[in-house]
Parts: sequence; structure tokens; C-alpha cells
Amino acid sequence: MGTTSRVGAEDAPGTVTAEGVPATRRTVDGYLAATFPWYGLDEAFTGPRRLMQVGTAADGTVQHGSIGHGDEPSVRAEAGAEKQRFAVVVSMASSPVRRSGDGTGVLDATTASSAAWLAGSGLLACTWPSQMDHALRDDWLDQQTETAFELADDLDGPAWSVLSLPVDGIPVPFHYRESEFGWVLAGSAHGGVHIGAYGRGMSAYGLGFSVIDDITTYA
Repeated sequence: MGTTSRVGAEDAPGTVTAEGVPATRRTVDGYLAATFPWYGLDEAFTGPRRLMQVGTAADGTVQHGSIGHGDEPSVRAEAGAEKQRFAVVVSMASSPVRRSGDGTGVLDATTASSAAWLAGSGLLACTWPSQMDHALRDDWLDQQTETAFELADDLDGPAWSVLSLPVDGIPVPFHYRESEFGWVLAGSAHGGVHIGAYGRGMSAYGLGFSVIDDITTYA
């Protein structure tokens, strides 16, 4: 994916970083540094929204980020997690094959598969099967991560169906799959941004996406 860091992933409200910058300010600054528009659920969703994290390249360029909607995801095996209702929208810059920031290699082009991989791995991050021994979790996560990568690399395969959802009011085809852990979808907006999403407890079939006009309102 070419990303090397994530900004503002888990800071609590009011936290001040080691640099003396309020965590919420640092988080929104990462989003403001992006050269592409951010997407979230459209106005039909009236629940809480939050900034989550951005991913950057080695040269500091923002490549993707996530916006949370509904409950804040927690590990599925934790008490009450099964009742959570959330959807996370991932926006990813569309870019061609290009040299890496340090000039030592080549970065792959980003596609809807890239967004599907980010969404799939995001769902895994808040998913643990109940009653799994702690010692087995790393093996389970490695296996599931590899499976998510293979699925994202084959969006036309049998694991995916096509779901048409509005993006800024215009129907867009998305690749969609669901599992016991939740659902994942991915597609490309008309403005050249790839959109991924994952969730649990909220149906993907009634969702719509739109550009976020002012990302600072989420801080």
C-alpha cells in the first residue's frame, strides 16, 4: 500500500500530545493535508460521526483515511460488542504507478481493490472470535489478513456481489461481501477517489455517500 504511518488513531478527547498539540487538532490536520476529498455517509445518517485515522506515505503525503459513523468499534469478543451499530468509510486517493517518495522503488497504482483491502483489514482490527485463546489470536489474524488480501485482489470473484449505492446522488456500483464478522464494500467515486467501507449492525443496502464539505466539523 505504500503507507508508513497513521495519525491520530486512538487519542482520547482533550489529550495533548508530546509535541504540545491537542490530539483532536493533530488529527484534523492530517485530514486537512490531503489533496483529495473525504467521503462519509450522506445526510440520511443522523448519528454520531468521528475522525479515525489517516495513512501517509514515506514522504508524508496523505494517501487514505477513515471516518467513523455510529458506535465506536470495539473488539467483537468484548461484552456488548455484538450490539454495536457502526459503519466506517475509507477514502483513498486515486494514483497511478509511481516512484516511492525516497526514490528507491515503485508504488503500485491504487484501485478499488486497494480500498477493499483497507476496509477488510479495518474490520479485522475490531473482530475477534469469542472464546479464542489469546495465544491463537496472532495466528488467526495472520490467516484472516491473508484471506482479506486475496479477496480484495479478486473483486470479480464469487465472494463478491455488486451493490449500487449513491455517491453524491449518483448511483455507483460497489463490490460487496459479508461474513459472520460484518460487511465490506469498495468502489470508485466519480471524482477519482476510491471508497471502501465496513460495518456491523447497520445494513449496507441503505447507505449513501457524499463529499464532506468541512472536515473540521468532525474534530
